[in-house]
Amino acid sequence: MPCRMISYQSNDDWKGIRELLAGRDNPDNSVEPVVREILHHVHTEGDKALVHYTQKFDCPSFTEDMVRVSEATLAKAAQDIPAEDFDIIKEAAHNIRTFHENQKEKSWFTTSEDGTILGQVVRPVDRAGLYVPGGQGGDTPLISSMLMNVIPAQVAGVENICVVSPPRADGVPNQYILAAAHHLGITDVFACGSAWAIAALAYGTETIPAVDVIAGPGNIFVTTAKRMFIGTVGIDMVAGPSEILILADKTGNPVQIAADMLSQAEHDPLASAILVTDDEQLASAVREELGTQTALLPRNEIAATALKDWSAIVVTPDMATAVELSNNVAPEHLEVIVEDPWALLPTIRNAGAIFMGANSPEPVGDYFAGPNHVLPTNGTARFSSALSVETFTKKSSIIAASASFTQKNAPKIARLARLEGLEAHARSAETRLKN
Repeated sequence: MPCRMISYQSNDDWKGIRELLAGRDNPDNSVEPVVREILHHVHTEGDKALVHYTQKFDCPSFTEDMVRVSEATLAKAAQDIPAEDFDIIKEAAHNIRTFHENQKEKSWFTTSEDGTILGQVVRPVDRAGLYVPGGQGGDTPLISSMLMNVIPAQVAGVENICVVSPPRADGVPNQYILAAAHHLGITDVFACGSAWAIAALAYGTETIPAVDVIAGPGNIFVTTAKRMFIGTVGIDMVAGPSEILILADKTGNPVQIAADMLSQAEHDPLASAILVTDDEQLASAVREELGTQTALLPRNEIAATALKDWSAIVVTPDMATAVELSNNVAPEHLEVIVEDPWALLPTIRNAGAIFMGANSPEPVGDYFAGPNHVLPTNGTARFSSALSVETFTKKSSIIAASASFTQKNAPKIARLARLEGLEAHARSAETRLKN
């Protein structure tokens, strides 16, 4: 099996692991000029540009009146998919909503003895735009991405939510995506994909309104477009290829661990799957299992490439060293498959999502448990977090100073302003001394 084996004795060996992973986050520079041209075209031509690109890449017969998906089409999709599948979508949505309800932040105020009131008001953004990939030609719809993006925005209180998803050859997004939108009560759904969909959300067109926040995963064209709009609209994150790191001791099951590694390796040739263990026997058994299981996967070539190029089985002298390595990697998904995972939790500092124990494989979180699966990648879990209700809110500070507070402190405020060379600031404070 091509997945490499690495001995990691201490933090001195981190450089080698870091070099192994370097390059996964390097953008394809050839994409940026193409995306820039698309953005300009949408900005100047609006719906006409959307139709042009959609005809070229998705649906040759696409017309402007097909950009918006009708509510009747959404309702029909909910009726057309198997009832048992629709029930699963509804149950997953319930779990996700329950989790995110606990993330809601409250506005708060404090009052001092002199009557000054300070506080913070938390409000949702006015409009959110969510990108939902259609999958391979629309045949593998990312239903979970619909749920994971829409529900936090709804819990945040966003009143206007737009969903864009690329159409299939018939001009309509996959019926499962539409059915999920119908269940969630989303009526603004647009058949639009790739970089031109992101441009439409950022600029607005005759049919698609401009939004304040754009969220949702996508390919390199979507990611590059989102990166270009940082500072213009809010962006959830610029995510890279999927990744998983598994901490396991001798109690780990090699069949399960190999399956969990492959759950990410099958995503993308740039995906990374790393096992870190203090048990050499487990390491060897997992390596053998990877060879057996990879051959049986429909996406075996993708998984094999990811294992060969960006993955590893790392053997450490103890679990403390293993955790240290994990914190350095700061993985998107971290599984802790050890005898007592809760004992390790206090030492884990950096991870997008932490899956505790052998009964919590990554797909449980990806689809059904409730926590969001839009997670920081490429080591950014060192400083960033999962998509959440907070992504769709903004905070305003409240300052209601009393007369006594301002008069008492005006000379100090003026002094600080003059130290910074801002005379008008100083005089603004001092005018309150004359009343």
